[in-house]
Amino acid sequence: MTDKLNLQSLNIPEEKREELLRLFPEVRTEGGQIDFDRLRLALGELVDTGKERYGLNWPGKSACFKAIQTPSMGTLLPAPEESVNFDTTENLIIEGDNLEALKLLQKSYIGKVKMIYIDPPYNTGNDFIYPDNYSESLQTYLEYTGQTGEEGKRFSSNTDTDGRFHSKWLNMMYPRLYLARDLLRDDGVIFISVDDGEVDNLLKLSKEIFGEENFIASIAVVSNPRGRQSDRYVATVHDYMLILAKNIDASEIGGAPLTKDQAAEFSLRDSNGDYYRLLGLRQRGSASRREDRPDMFFPIYVKPSDLSISITPVDGFVPIYPKKSDGTEGRWMWGKQKCIRDKELLVSRLIERRDEYDIFVKDYLIKGEEERTRKFKSIWDGGNYNNQFGTQEVKSLIKSDAMSFPKSSRLIVDACRMGLGGKDIALDFFAGSGTTAHAVLDLNKQDGGNRKFILVQLPEPTDRTDYPTIADITKERVRRVIKKLNDEDGNEKQQDRGFRVFKLAESNFTPWDGSIGQSPEDISRQMEIHIEHVRQGRTDQDILYEILLKSGFPLSIPVETLQVDGKTIYSISDGIMLVCLDRTLNMPSVQAIVDRLPERVVFLDEGFAGNDALKVNAKEACKLKNIVFKVV
Repeated sequence: MTDKLNLQSLNIPEEKREELLRLFPEVRTEGGQIDFDRLRLALGELVDTGKERYGLNWPGKSACFKAIQTPSMGTLLPAPEESVNFDTTENLIIEGDNLEALKLLQKSYIGKVKMIYIDPPYNTGNDFIYPDNYSESLQTYLEYTGQTGEEGKRFSSNTDTDGRFHSKWLNMMYPRLYLARDLLRDDGVIFISVDDGEVDNLLKLSKEIFGEENFIASIAVVSNPRGRQSDRYVATVHDYMLILAKNIDASEIGGAPLTKDQAAEFSLRDSNGDYYRLLGLRQRGSASRREDRPDMFFPIYVKPSDLSISITPVDGFVPIYPKKSDGTEGRWMWGKQKCIRDKELLVSRLIERRDEYDIFVKDYLIKGEEERTRKFKSIWDGGNYNNQFGTQEVKSLIKSDAMSFPKSSRLIVDACRMGLGGKDIALDFFAGSGTTAHAVLDLNKQDGGNRKFILVQLPEPTDRTDYPTIADITKERVRRVIKKLNDEDGNEKQQDRGFRVFKLAESNFTPWDGSIGQSPEDISRQMEIHIEHVRQGRTDQDILYEILLKSGFPLSIPVETLQVDGKTIYSISDGIMLVCLDRTLNMPSVQAIVDRLPERVVFLDEGFAGNDALKVNAKEACKLKNIVFKVV
């Protein structure tokens, strides 16, 4: 195993290969690769070998996989001066290209995000940016932002006269959605806003990536109640919000708060003072016949004198069957075992108008610690959902009209109610003005939750002096939301109202250039460069967070600074990993660090100053105590 810390983002093809070999060890070749002929044999008739298949294809789709599979060598530089409560917050705002950011987040956040909301640029022909040549990379971003020593280059717009108008938009979306899926927890969900221009393509694309069986809904959101009068024939009043799960069987979808009328239905109280209503135990609506669920057709016994209930026959009790209103046999909505287990929730009543008994269930307003909710509908037409409300929201906060058509925070609050638990992480990698952060902070205040957010926003120029880039708008809006909430309640709930800012950049370490000549002189020149391979101007904090990111730790993890034998040491997660970036190491210092017994220790290669014996001894000291030794 190499001593060098791997500075690449997660190698996705390697991860997929290892998973296939775990599932099908018989397809492993002598070199540890995959024999596809054996894989076909293992899968048998499940392999489709036909040339024509149903699916969405477009020019450039195959190149999307190259963009997905190319690891990033970038890093995320901390910017405490632009942050709020940097040392204590777990919220993140990342300034940079979202494709690179999604790659860099893979090691630290894979399978940890509960909900993603994105409002990607609508394909109107001129308002989204992307490379023209399907070769997005960190270099593309550095050129765009002027970090290569030249003036920043603009990506081209997408005009409807272009022969690949839809293809270019799909090439922008595909790799981002593919990488985003890996960040979701197994019970995670994604919400995507889109308009008529690409909704059909996006729906097919999303079903391909997430699986058709994981499609939840297409919500029509009334975003412009007056109607778009510039439309030629029909004034459009709505956009769409597509909802998909990572695994529909594992997902828990939340509901909307009850209306006053709905809450009023829970008018009965039990001996503990808890409110409930009575619901008929007989299944209504579809699949309500006996033949639909024969195991749910059985008698429940009622004693007429006091209406007590038994699930088994008792003398003096009469049997009650689930009978439909037309006299045919129906079924209960609970099985017999659940009726036995939750018998205390069952209530019998005499229905005088029919002169017969029926069974009901106590349906409580508050179950456990959660208040009852109602299902969201497929049309969201509340006045606070429209774009005009979102525009006024931003304008009142940042005192500027710098943002066009931002989504309403009320829209995303309700999306969070569907997809986000009280302590979960929400990700928005087309952050815009920061509406998702606004919604998360607002919802936390409403219900005392502790939800976290991760935003990613490109520093797209606005040609304004007050907010030069959209990323500047993002950060300032969230700062002002935090101030507003703190002013309102004095932060009495001690909620996480802050964010750490990180900025996409080249790695802190200059990579070995494999393109140079292999002559002794060329190699010698490269080795001279790598004696001090940390880029000029980078701080220990910059280096530390790259090590955390590339080691798989979240960027929000607490870091403690210690002094060990006169050296500054960074302790990660109560000492699981220790990082020493000192440039003048010696064996007593190394031994003092090793004696703290971390699981991992990382040293700066420069700290050994070319002393191979010292490095070997440090490695052996770690090996003796089963500590993973790494250098950068």
